[in-house]
Amino acid sequence: MPYKQDYPGYLFDLDGTLVDTAPDINAALNHVLVHSGYASVSESLTRHWVGHGARACLTQALEHNEVPEHLIDEMLASFLERYHAHVADLSTPYPGVVETLQTLLDRGAKLGVVTNKHSNLTTKLLDELGLARFFACTICGDSTAHPKPAADPTLLACQKLDLPPADVLFVGDSTTDVASARAAGCAIVCVPEGYNHDVPATQLGADAIIDSLQDLV
Repeated sequence: MPYKQDYPGYLFDLDGTLVDTAPDINAALNHVLVHSGYASVSESLTRHWVGHGARACLTQALEHNEVPEHLIDEMLASFLERYHAHVADLSTPYPGVVETLQTLLDRGAKLGVVTNKHSNLTTKLLDELGLARFFACTICGDSTAHPKPAADPTLLACQKLDLPPADVLFVGDSTTDVASARAAGCAIVCVPEGYNHDVPATQLGADAIIDSLQDLV
């Protein structure tokens, strides 16, 4: 499906597309690691792990340690508690995001978020950054039985926007986003500097690569 310039609806991935969340995720991860007696990890490493879920981040950080499953569960709970309390301390929208969202709204487009982040984290992050007002729907990792890369969350978002998938452009940063959009029947564009797990943007399979969200307007 070719990408065109103007759509009635737009769906946005959150982490790595709308907001640079890695600094707060890294801070919460290192808080838990250090308090549990393990070495901290660099933010650059955390950026590679974002998008696969909190457990995956923690498991990657503990890759070279033999940690019993029950301790990982305890550390995960601590990580989520810490991250929820500091979800927007260091996270910021990418340049041009606020202006682009406002322009799209002024144009009459309907906007939504489709993320694998848990709903309590997503809601707080969007509220604290003042972004919630832009979106008619927010679909999270716990909103459907099958999160991205399944079609379910993207289809639910289209339903909430009351638009057919062909009238909706998905904007993301990873193969997870591309797979979900494709399965749902949406066109998709990707930003190049998000959390794409070391896959070059040109190899994500999107209809187009945009330099920033400002290219949408």
